[in-house]
Amino acid sequence: MHDDVSSPADLLPAQPGHRLARGVARMLLGMGHAPLLEFVPAPGLRVDVISVTPSGEIWIVECKSCRADFTGDRKWQGYLEWCDRFFWATDCDFPVELLPEDNGLLVADPYGAELARMAPVAKLAAARRARVLRDIARVAACRLVRVNDPGAFTEG
Repeated sequence: MHDDVSSPADLLPAQPGHRLARGVARMLLGMGHAPLLEFVPAPGLRVDVISVTPSGEIWIVECKSCRADFTGDRKWQGYLEWCDRFFWATDCDFPVELLPEDNGLLVADPYGAELARMAPVAKLAAARRARVLRDIARVAACRLVRVNDPGAFTEG
């Protein structure tokens, strides 16, 4: 018997940037990373993907779906102080000549991504790294509880 209802795993995010983030997360998982989408490292900043590598490096990936998405972004340089490596993720049609050459580059779609250019390393200070790792762990744990017990978090 065939049903027309898709499983949640089959559903693609509506926004182009979210579709890129999904593909990036899949690639990072395949590399042994622990990626987290839509993370706030500091007030006023929200990164598309932050990931902890098997060796403990912190990567930030900013997804850009079109020229206007990139040119309208005034916050991305503030992300550099929250990671060891910074990457852009775009689709194969994005004009990559707009992107700074001293950042990493991933080419992505909703199903995966490829590393086109490795980002240089700029090691975080120990205190900053400890704070970021703690915050990533807290956010990830709370999201997991929300999935397993949506009623655990009540407003008020």
